[in-house]
Amino acid sequence: MLGWALTFLIIALIAAALGFGGIAGASAGIAQILFVIFLILFVVAMVARAIRGKPPV
Repeated sequence: MLGWALTFLIIALIAAALGFGGIAGASAGIAQILFVIFLILFVVAMVARAIRGKPPV
């Protein structure tokens, strides 16, 4: 998930540098959404791991 977020971020940066504002904005929005989903899933995984008795990484 984090890999996809970084990929869309790179696409957004390249598109912005080349002047494609619409594509850059859409790619940046997708990257933000994927990053938030990644953070939520990461926190859920850490909480689940802590509840099972294993210390967080």
